[in-house]
Amino acid sequence: MDVQVAPLRPWEDFFPGSDRFAVPDFKDISKWNNRVISNLLYYQTNYLAMAAAVICLVGFFNPFGMILGGTIVVLIFLGFVWTSHNKDFFRKFKKQYPTAFILAILVSSYFIISLFGDVMVFVFGITLPMLLMFIHASLRLRNLKNKVENKMEGIGLKKTPMGIVLEALEQQEENFAKISDFISKAKE
Repeated sequence: MDVQVAPLRPWEDFFPGSDRFAVPDFKDISKWNNRVISNLLYYQTNYLAMAAAVICLVGFFNPFGMILGGTIVVLIFLGFVWTSHNKDFFRKFKKQYPTAFILAILVSSYFIISLFGDVMVFVFGITLPMLLMFIHASLRLRNLKNKVENKMEGIGLKKTPMGIVLEALEQQEENFAKISDFISKAKE
């Protein structure tokens, strides 16, 4: 699998004036989900830089807690994804309730991290960057370049780290998955 890192988007594109931000339509969950996924894919390197800055700040005050917390979250994430790929019950659960699946990962991580007494590391070092990404991805309107890049990612012309994570969580747009399946069958 050829993984490519998306380019860092300019600040003017990532955080433009208020005319490029809007509250999502909470009545149309699929449209809101598509906006979030598209923005997560398009701005993934910007989100990674933002998360790294927050993690470094928290890590500066509690380096051991941040390393421990990050390791726990990664291991639990990998465990949940592995289980969902190997056990039918969890596979169906993840497919039907993807948000609950993600919340289960976060709640499990929280409880294990709290056993080590590093709850503030979890709150500020792990969930705060995720919350900031989700808020930006929910409010940022997509542009044409964003849509074209996401189509390329979705049909398999490009694989990026965020695309791999979203695929593992089955948080992709259905049309992208269908087109990707069609292309992979056509290549055989």
